[in-house]
Amino acid sequence: MSGALLQSSLHSLPLIARGKVRDNYAVGDDRILMVASDRLSAFDVVMGEPFPGKGALLTQMALFWFAKLAHVVPNHLTSDAPESVVAPDEVAQVKERSMLVKRLKPIPIEAVVRGYLAGSGWKEYQDSGAVCGVKLPAGLKNASKLPEPIFTPATKAAVGEHDENISFEQAAQAIGHDIASAVRDTAIRLYREAADFALTKGIIIADTKFEFGLDEHGTLTLMDEVLTPDSSRFWPVEGYREGANPPSYDKQFVRDWLEQASLNGAPWNKKAPAPALPADVIAKTSAKYREALTRLTA
Repeated sequence: MSGALLQSSLHSLPLIARGKVRDNYAVGDDRILMVASDRLSAFDVVMGEPFPGKGALLTQMALFWFAKLAHVVPNHLTSDAPESVVAPDEVAQVKERSMLVKRLKPIPIEAVVRGYLAGSGWKEYQDSGAVCGVKLPAGLKNASKLPEPIFTPATKAAVGEHDENISFEQAAQAIGHDIASAVRDTAIRLYREAADFALTKGIIIADTKFEFGLDEHGTLTLMDEVLTPDSSRFWPVEGYREGANPPSYDKQFVRDWLEQASLNGAPWNKKAPAPALPADVIAKTSAKYREALTRLTA
């Protein structure tokens, strides 16, 4: 685990919050230093072991997408280097795994866009023929491509709690119809452009979630991470088959192992603490993250 960062510890900046993966520090009143750790969460529980290099890979992928999609919507990146705002003895903790960003007023919903039927969407469709209030054609299968990408927002949950799928109408009630419409339209455009590009690299983006905020002028701004294996479902084209769960570039090795894992002699109940992960599960998951970044940016 040499070089892995399970949790940052900066003495030169005040800590704002620790999320499932990122540690956020205040830089004055108008900026935030986001440090992507090597933590990984599954079933909304943070694993006890680091995944070496994961934070740097996520940051590189997010920066790639921010640059590629900058013409669609402004994002929260600043032009300053993260290393410039920390003490010399802290540079190793932030190098290659951090973003120095504008402080925004967060919009308190997850902007989820689905192009394929999978995960909780597939379960909901089986029960009701709809996902988050969006009626879908009959006869779709697991992993079916949808006729058009759909916007299926969710509430933002605290660490250790589950996001809850909501309808567009519920999102509009929470944040206002105009903002909800702008978030929906922008998220779908971002998804379309990213999914079209990823297909040229042999990757299907089945679904993803975006987060937005408002700047001091009220301008809608893309924030947090974007289009990483932590926030998206990536499938290799060569492994895709309608009707089955395709292999994916994400945490599936971890989820599969946890599904059969035990803790103190009993099946794990998907609550913290998680069972200790074997080294091969960590290595295989890390390799999938690396492969996704390599394919997209090659």
